[in-house]
Amino acid sequence: MTPFWVEREVVLAIHDEQLAEHGGAIGIRDRMMLDSALDRPRNRHDLGGCEDICELAACYAFGLARKHGFLDGNKRVSAVVTELFLALNGYALIASDSDVVRIWTAIAAGEMTEDDITAWIRRSTSASQ
Repeated sequence: MTPFWVEREVVLAIHDEQLAEHGGAIGIRDRMMLDSALDRPRNRHDLGGCEDICELAACYAFGLARKHGFLDGNKRVSAVVTELFLALNGYALIASDSDVVRIWTAIAAGEMTEDDITAWIRRSTSASQ
């Protein structure tokens, strides 16, 4: 089954919304890094044969938080896009806001691998009703 992906335009709108709500520098720092981050889960699926939604969500989380495609708001965008991807594909993130902040801070600091993120997402999601 092909997952529902989060399109680039939606990611840009999420970025704008997050900055409007929480503040930060407006703009894209590195378009190639942003595109690379958005291509990670699709490449893992299309080229690597990955069907695991939690692993693909971890690709979004890691890529968007670590590649710093935006001037500001990378962690926030990463968290929202990851949660949206899960929702589009039948899963709900059931973590507290404080856990999400802690995890995305660790991702951005390089303290979590993609495997760590995948494991956390697996523990922190449930199938949507």
